[in-house]
Amino acid sequence: MQLCYVFGDSIGQGIYLHESSGRYRRSRKNCIHLLQEAGIPIESHALMGCTIEKGLSFFHATEMTPGSNCVIEFGGNDCDLDWQAVSDQPDTFHDAKVPLHRFREELMRFIQEARNRQLCPILITPPPILSERYYRWVSRGKNAEHILQYLGDVEHISRWQERYDIAIRQMALQESCKVLDLRAAFLESRNLPALFSPDGIHPNEQGYSMAADWILGTLNKA
Repeated sequence: MQLCYVFGDSIGQGIYLHESSGRYRRSRKNCIHLLQEAGIPIESHALMGCTIEKGLSFFHATEMTPGSNCVIEFGGNDCDLDWQAVSDQPDTFHDAKVPLHRFREELMRFIQEARNRQLCPILITPPPILSERYYRWVSRGKNAEHILQYLGDVEHISRWQERYDIAIRQMALQESCKVLDLRAAFLESRNLPALFSPDGIHPNEQGYSMAADWILGTLNKA
C-alpha cells in the first residue's frame, strides 16, 4: 500500500476534550494510530490549531517520496472566528482566520504543488460542528449575549463552517481529486452527539474509533 503523508489539524492528530479534566488530550484510538495498526503506512504532520496556510508551509519543509498519497485535512480552524473580538464588538463583521476565498486559493495551491511533487492529493471533509456545544464553549469568560447577537442564531456556527466543507467538495470535483467524506460518515450516525467532545467540535474517543473504522472500510473497498 502507498505511503500516506497527512497534513491537517487536531482532527488529524486525534485530539479530544477530556470531560473530567477539561483538558485536551490525544486519543489512543486516534485515526492515525488505528490505521497504522491496520498496516497502512502513514506519516502524520497534523498539528492542533493548524490552518491550511500553516499546513502548506509544513508541506514545503517536508521531504516526501514521489508516488505517495498526500492527505489534506483542513477547514475547522480556518473557518473559526476571534470569539473575544466578536464578544467585544458584536456589531462589526468578523471574518474567519482564513477567509473563504483565501481558503479556496490555498487549497488549489496545495493540490497543484502536491501533484508537481508527483504526489496524489486526497481531500478530507471536516466533521460537523455541534453548534450549541461549541457556542457554550467559545462563550466561556466572554459576553455570551453579544456572541449570540452577532450570530443571529446558534446554528449559524454550523452553517458558517459548512461553507468550507462545500468549498472542499467543489475543489475536489474541479480538480478531480479523491475525497474521504468524513463529514458524511459522522452525519450518518443516529446518535451524533455521542461521538463528540464537550466542546462540540472535536470527536471523542468513540468518534475517532468510528472514523478509523469508516476510513479503513472505505480504503478496503477502493
